[in-house]
Amino acid sequence: MNTKQAPLFRRDFTLVVIGQIISLFGNAILRFALPLYLLRQTQSPALFGAVGAAAFIPAVLCAPVGGVAADRVNKRDIMVILDFSTAGLILAFSLLLGRTPLVPLMVVCLMLLYGIAGAYQPAVQASIPLLAEPERLTSANAVINMVGTLSGLLGPVIGGVLFGAFGLWPILWVGTGCFFLSAVMELFIRIPHRPRAAAGSVLATVWRDLRESWRFVRRGKPVFLSVMLVLALFNLVLSAALVVGIPVAVVRELNMSDSRLGLTQGAMGLGGLFGGVLTACLGKFLHLRRGSAVLLAASLTAAGMGVVLLPGIPPTLSWWGVTAMSFAIMVLSTMLVVVLSAAVQGQTPPELLGKVMAFIMAVSNCASPLGQAVYGALYERCPAWAVLLGAAGAAALTALCSRKVFYGLSGGEDGAA
Repeated sequence: MNTKQAPLFRRDFTLVVIGQIISLFGNAILRFALPLYLLRQTQSPALFGAVGAAAFIPAVLCAPVGGVAADRVNKRDIMVILDFSTAGLILAFSLLLGRTPLVPLMVVCLMLLYGIAGAYQPAVQASIPLLAEPERLTSANAVINMVGTLSGLLGPVIGGVLFGAFGLWPILWVGTGCFFLSAVMELFIRIPHRPRAAAGSVLATVWRDLRESWRFVRRGKPVFLSVMLVLALFNLVLSAALVVGIPVAVVRELNMSDSRLGLTQGAMGLGGLFGGVLTACLGKFLHLRRGSAVLLAASLTAAGMGVVLLPGIPPTLSWWGVTAMSFAIMVLSTMLVVVLSAAVQGQTPPELLGKVMAFIMAVSNCASPLGQAVYGALYERCPAWAVLLGAAGAAALTALCSRKVFYGLSGGEDGAA
């Protein structure tokens, strides 16, 4: 931030981006392969959904702790320590696989993997305003989001090929290497940091900082609470249905190969990448007032996914339809998330940013574990098309009720009443 016209891709921001590419690729390939391995071994959507729900809980719980740490600890140190820890976790899982019962081992590994990711992301989000000019904040968020979606594109595609050809082992070694390499690279990042003394125990500090962020949201930005509620409901009724339903539909109902599932989930990553590019190019023209319309469009697209899974449609055609609509849903959701993140960052004091972003992430995602467990049981008993149509209807109703919420947040963003 030395000059007004400083480029976005300066040394430290570039290192963050490269480290994110490597780390998130390792994360994406593991998040694709580990649940798929469980589904292939057990053939149980209910168990698949329950394990996914259990794994997601630490991500929700660790996000606020990560936010507190991001405001008090050097953000680079958080990234380095957590990436080294994840490399050690996957190495330990590799050594224990086949020597201990699969389901408990998978639950523990996924819970730790998601928990680390939940604590990791607030440090990345809170570092963006410190490494990018204020007028480039939307573009910087779009770049970081594009990195995540690029990894989400390549991870499932490469993971599907490797898993189908060689099984789980190569993916475990690739994932371990990615996290180790990312941690080494992050050692060279310089992120501005002003130490803040922690009075009392760690738990007392965490609790006090979380209360501080809650007071800011409740008194200074109550519209944040409404946005969090809308996102939580949407995650409950639709996002969870897609997280569980897409693998179940492709693998079990359409009887497609692992590489086909990888291509479908890769299409989601491509959609996120395309949405990030659009947001980076059109950032000045995108407004949160249209957020409810974006959610409604995503709901209608999910309904289309249910339609192409109706009985009588050739499996290959159904698979193409599911893949195309997965792409479209990710385009829409990515555009909304990037603009929403920039709006929150622009309305939050820097010393509270990590905690507030983590608080929003935690509340928005708190319903996802319940949704995944419920949808896993539903997919066990009902055809995927019926579950998806029901979820899309509930999501559309949520979107229609959210118009005033997004208009209120955009009013705070641009000064309009």
